Amino acid sequence: PCASPRSSAKMAAPLAPLLFCLALGRPALAAAQTTEGAAAAPHRRFEYKYSFKGPHLVQADGTVPFWVHTGNAIPSADQIRITTSLKSQKGSVWTKNKSIFEYWEVEVTFRVTGRGRIGADGLAIWFTEEQGLEGPVFGAADKWNGVGIFFDSFDNDGKKNNPGVIVVGNNGKLLYDHQNDGSTQALASCQRDFRNKPYPVRVKITYYQKTLTVLINNGFTPDKEDYEFCAKVEDMMLPSQGYFGISAATGGLADDHDVLSFLTFQLTEPGKEAPTPDAEIPQKDKEKYQEEFEHFQQELDKKKEEFQREHPDVQGQPGKTPCAFFLAADDVFETVSDRELRQIFEGQNRIHLEIKQLNRQLDMILDEQRRYVSAVTEEIAKRGAGFPGQQGQVSQQEIETVVKTQEEVIRQVKEIRSSVTDALRSISGAQHPGSAGVYETTQHFNDIKEHLHVVKRDIEHLVQRNTPSSEKPKCPELPPFPPCLSTMHFFIFVAVQTVLFVGYVMYR
Repeated sequence: PCASPRSSAKMAAPLAPLLFCLALGRPALAAAQTTEGAAAAPHRRFEYKYSFKGPHLVQADGTVPFWVHTGNAIPSADQIRITTSLKSQKGSVWTKNKSIFEYWEVEVTFRVTGRGRIGADGLAIWFTEEQGLEGPVFGAADKWNGVGIFFDSFDNDGKKNNPGVIVVGNNGKLLYDHQNDGSTQALASCQRDFRNKPYPVRVKITYYQKTLTVLINNGFTPDKEDYEFCAKVEDMMLPSQGYFGISAATGGLADDHDVLSFLTFQLTEPGKEAPTPDAEIPQKDKEKYQEEFEHFQQELDKKKEEFQREHPDVQGQPGKTPCAFFLAADDVFETVSDRELRQIFEGQNRIHLEIKQLNRQLDMILDEQRRYVSAVTEEIAKRGAGFPGQQGQVSQQEIETVVKTQEEVIRQVKEIRSSVTDALRSISGAQHPGSAGVYETTQHFNDIKEHLHVVKRDIEHLVQRNTPSSEKPKCPELPPFPPCLSTMHFFIFVAVQTVLFVGYVMYR
C-alpha cells in the first residue's frame, strides 16, 4: 500500500484554529519521575523463532512457521483468529520450541470485537514450562507452571470489574478460580476495556531481573509506543525455559479474538556479553536462508527491469517510483477541508498523548504510595513488638499519623486520576464530529483546561503537604470558653418577651 488513506470523518471548519492552538500550547506536566528509566537498559535482541507477524503469515500447507495451532484457531495471511464469534469455541497457538533465554519481552497486538455490549470469555498470553494446548482456562490447560496474563471480558463474580487484565502465577498445582475471575489468585491486575477499539490493542510484557511488568496501549491512538502502566509483580520466579502461547475461549456470549502479531525479544543484562545471532543457526539453515535470499533478490531485479520497460519516461529521474506517483497525486488533490481536518486530528492526538502520559505517571505514584503505607505499617508493627512497654504509644501516635497522611495522599491522587479520566472522556466525545456542535466541542476543551489547572494545583498541594518537617506538630490551644447563660436569666428573658408579645397583640 503506497497511497496514504484519507479520513472519512467530517468536522466543522471553525474548530480548526481553536484545536490547533490548543495543541501547540502543551501544558506542563508536574509529576514524579521514576528511577527505573535511569537504570541501564538491557540488550534487546529479536527472536524470530518465537514470533509471528503478517503479511504472508501462513505457509502453503496452512501452518505458521515455528508455531503450532490447536482447537478452533484459524491462521490467515495477516493474522490468527484464535476464536470466531460463535458460542463455546476454544483455540490457541504455541511455540514449537522452548525458549533458551532467561529474561524476555513480548509485544502482542490483538483485536477483540463483538456485536454485544459485553463479551466472553477472553484471551490469555502464556509463558509456561509445558504447552497447554487445550483446556478450561481461556482455551488452555489448567495447572500450568509459569504465568498467564488474562484479558477477561466476562464478569463471572458480578463485581462489575470487567473487562480487566489479571496476572496469575502457578506452580503446576493450583486450579484456576473461574467463579471469582481469578481475584483470589491474582498477583496484580488492572481494569482496562480492550473490546471494540478503533485501533488494535497492544500489550508489552517484560520479565527482567525477576520482575514482571505489563504495559498496555488501549487502542485509542495509532501511536504504537503510547503505552500506559497496568501491572507489576516483583520477586517472581519463572521457569528458565518455557513455551510462549496465546489462547482464547467463548461461552454463552462470543467475540472474535484476532492476534495480529506476537514479537519476542531476548533481554541480556548490561555488562554481559550479548549472544551472537550466528552462534545458534546451524550451517544447513544458513545455506537455506542464503539461497532463499538470492532467489528473492533475482525476482526483485526482474520486477525492476519490467517496470523500467513499461515506464521508460521515468528512467533516470530520482524518486519517480509508483509509490511516489500515487503520493504526489494524493497531495495534489488534498482540499482545504481535508488539510484542516488533518490538523485538527493531529492537535487532538497531541493533547491525548499528554493526558495519557500524566495518567500513567499518576498510576505509578498511587502504586508507590500504597507500597509505602504497607512498608511503614509493617516496620512500626515490628518496632511495637520489640518494645512492649511502648507498643500502645507507638500505635497511637505514629501509626495513626502516617496512615492518615498516606490515606489523604491516596485520596487526592484518586481525585486527580478521576479528573484526568473526565478530561479523556471529553476528548473522546470531541473526536466524534456528528455527536455535538461547535459550542459543545468548545466547552469540552474549556473543561480540559480547567481539569489540567486543577491537576497542577493538587499536585503542588501534595508536594507541600508531604514535605518532611523537623519540628513535631504542636497541639492547638483551646479557645476561651464563652460565658454561659444561667437558667434563671433565661426564664426571666422568656417571661419578659412573652409579656411584650401579648401586650403588642392586645394593642393591635
